[in-house]
Amino acid sequence: MTFELDAVLDAVGPRLRALRTQRDLTLAEVSAASGVSVSTLSRLEAGQRRPNLELLLPIAQLYDVPLDDLVGAPPTGDPRIHLRPIEHQGHTAIPLTRRPGGVQAFKMVLAGDARCTEPDLQVHEGYEWLYVLNGSLRLVLGDNDFVLGPGEAAEFDTHTPHWFASADGKTVEFISLFGRQGERMHVRARPQRGGHSGAGR
Repeated sequence: MTFELDAVLDAVGPRLRALRTQRDLTLAEVSAASGVSVSTLSRLEAGQRRPNLELLLPIAQLYDVPLDDLVGAPPTGDPRIHLRPIEHQGHTAIPLTRRPGGVQAFKMVLAGDARCTEPDLQVHEGYEWLYVLNGSLRLVLGDNDFVLGPGEAAEFDTHTPHWFASADGKTVEFISLFGRQGERMHVRARPQRGGHSGAGR
């Protein structure tokens, strides 16, 4: 597993360099648009800096590509380790990790008709981070009701009553990272501008 992870991370640099070259951008231009320093971008492309979500999220948004394209994540997990999709009530969870404990990663695909369901808020141990790839995700957190679009992220303590589904009746895809209580991601929740606050309460 360590060898496979290293191989995936080693491939990120060449992908970043190829995307920048295809768009005819300089390191300085990418830095100015993404907020990632020139030196960090250069080290990422050269494989001298280990990529992480804080660095890859703004770059993926700048290049307008899904996050899983940057890391080469297959659509149904790596067949060599038999990561199989889990189907449940119109939702598909594709595990991207299999190690016990620590942060677990999933690609989630929610059927469009999920929005017809009245919010059924749940609570449990842990901390969750979401990043929307495609579609519009409705996220209810306690008394707050957000709509997140592609490129937007949210993080929350799962002790907070929560529920999510498609916001517009169309399929929505997002990455979900879930960790034990206290294992927080280093990004901030932000509701989409124009989202409907207070709906469904």
